[in-house]
Amino acid sequence: MKSICVFAGSAKGVRESYSKSAKDLGLEIAKREFSMVYGGGSKGLMGIVADAALEGGAIVTGVITERLHDVEVGHNNLTSLEIVPSMHDRKARMAKLSDAIISLPGGVGTWEEFFEALAWNQLGIYSKPIILFDVDGYYSKLFEFTQFSVEEGFLPGTTQEELFISDSLNEIFKFINSFQERNTDDWFERLGR
Repeated sequence: MKSICVFAGSAKGVRESYSKSAKDLGLEIAKREFSMVYGGGSKGLMGIVADAALEGGAIVTGVITERLHDVEVGHNNLTSLEIVPSMHDRKARMAKLSDAIISLPGGVGTWEEFFEALAWNQLGIYSKPIILFDVDGYYSKLFEFTQFSVEEGFLPGTTQEELFISDSLNEIFKFINSFQERNTDDWFERLGR
């Protein structure tokens, strides 16, 4: 593992713990000598995690759309900022540049990115650790829903096994470091399990 993709809200949320956890994550990424890839924004938790990773000495690459960059939400002090035409290009580029994915709290954009990453694991496009950073229980109900979906026969158990949830950075990085990539060629056979 060399590079971590972070999905995060462009807002800070109402609790100070969200901002603190974003800062802690950025510093931990740098401390553990990972590089970071994220959506390139300067606002909210996105900006906080990027600033912290940079402060800790990490290489930070932002990937942002032309439209978002044009309204001046792009971060101007990153190691590199890539400007791409569309959200589809943005997500594909972040996936290509990363080995693991961590989702901080966020809104519909963050959820959509997280679910697409999980779907790409399920479809054998790649095999990466997908992590929900469960700050103050933010993702607990979402994780419960994935368990319910397995019970109801819509989500393969093998897909949920590749999803990890924790409020502990030590546990999160332990999961990343111990993750065993699956064979992406047999993805279809796993759908029934």
